[in-house]
Amino acid sequence: MKKSFSLYLFSLIFGIGFLIGGLGCKKSHNSSPNNPSTSNRLSDEDSLKYYIYHYMLVTFDDGAMAYFHDSLPLYLWYNQVPISSINPLDDSKYPKAENLLSSIISYPINPTTGKPYDRYSFLDRSGSVSDLLQGGVTGDMGFQPTYAYDNSNNLHLIVLYVYKNSSAGQQGVQRGWEITAINGNTNISDRNMVVNAIYYSPSASFTFKKPDGSSVTLTIQSTQYVVNPVLFDTVYTLNNGKKVGYFVFNQFIDIYDNSKNPTETKNELDAVFKKFSDSAVSVIIMDERYNGGGSVTTAEYIDNKLAPASANGQVMYSYVYNNKLTKYASQLGLPNSISFSNTGSFTLDHIFFIVSHNTVSASELTINNLKPYIDVQLVGDTTYGKPVGFFGWPIYDYDSTGKQQHLADLYSVNFQTKNANGYGDYFTGMVPNKFEYDYVGYNWGDPNDPNLQDIFNYLTTGSYRTRAAARLVNERAALRMIPGSLPMQRFEGMVNFRYSQELHPARMR
Repeated sequence: MKKSFSLYLFSLIFGIGFLIGGLGCKKSHNSSPNNPSTSNRLSDEDSLKYYIYHYMLVTFDDGAMAYFHDSLPLYLWYNQVPISSINPLDDSKYPKAENLLSSIISYPINPTTGKPYDRYSFLDRSGSVSDLLQGGVTGDMGFQPTYAYDNSNNLHLIVLYVYKNSSAGQQGVQRGWEITAINGNTNISDRNMVVNAIYYSPSASFTFKKPDGSSVTLTIQSTQYVVNPVLFDTVYTLNNGKKVGYFVFNQFIDIYDNSKNPTETKNELDAVFKKFSDSAVSVIIMDERYNGGGSVTTAEYIDNKLAPASANGQVMYSYVYNNKLTKYASQLGLPNSISFSNTGSFTLDHIFFIVSHNTVSASELTINNLKPYIDVQLVGDTTYGKPVGFFGWPIYDYDSTGKQQHLADLYSVNFQTKNANGYGDYFTGMVPNKFEYDYVGYNWGDPNDPNLQDIFNYLTTGSYRTRAAARLVNERAALRMIPGSLPMQRFEGMVNFRYSQELHPARMR
């Protein structure tokens, strides 16, 4: 039976029982609006759809709405969504909450591209994103493969990266190893077989061909482990004596957990920066080519380490909210901007970022924040283009016994960021200073990696190599990644958990 929807009716029926700040009640729904005695309890799915609609487009807090005598929608582009034409309880249009969310985010259009702004908002029913970004905990086999072409356009399946605490990492799997068989099946061009084995199986057997030509067969299991986002670090000494610090950072896990204790991510970053400081580096290379983003707190921490002393106290980045959240930002505890603090750990000539289309959000924020204060150079391919982020909004209701239950975490776009120069409209990505393919046959830190070769050439001659001069030293280098050939097992975006907690529930100031 098609359900009718009226915001006034919902407010009337549920207003008394509606709990502030995202702890919703199990709401009754009147299938016959003119006869309240026929009301029935909403299903979990309908409750979830209602909350998505209400939080994104109406108000995140009914109590705060009454206090301000104004609506307080969370969604950055709420005023581009025709709210009156959306009935969240119309099962024929929105059988699942994801269908409703997809419809809502289709309305805001980027006039530059003619396409929707919002490629980003999503629903996390399991809470896995919060587990990853706030606790560093995830569960999978621990390595990311990709398809790649050689010089003859033959297809290869190559390991992009490995987390050391995972099953794959504990068995020594390395970037650049080639997968030649899965469970004895050598048809690696069968994408479905590859995806099912790596992403959906509890365990599988993999035969790897190493760069030296030897092979090994390993049984890799999907396990729960703590992510170590620093995949590699080293210090190079160039021919001109210049010291260059290089590290690969693969996910912006928060530097503090929910109990405010330092995470493994903070410990690893601190160790890297101490190594660079002890080595008196004058250049730092941050490799973010597969970094999907994460916590803005970690982006701020890294930027404070990399920024020059002159940036101390200056604007790092500013927030852009919708007009309603902007109007009441100070009362809600939302910041207008974040400033640099405790800068000057290094005196750097340049900062280089190795990037790709898989460089997303908090990774881009880290780059954009530094540009007004130091020479920033990008090498690789154009980044993804995501200058917006989430608060991360848990949605609950109560079952028939009164027990609270988690329905999902809503990640809808809540803010945009801009640097001290007011720039933050890189929705189509950041274009590199030097384009370079991602040749995935090299392990991390190999000085023959063309991306590193480009940077070393710049640091010794003052200019990047031309394409004709960019020679591939061996057949391993000819393994060029095919972007998007396999799904990336990671979060993509940036989340400000601090202000989610401020708003949830809202604190009047």
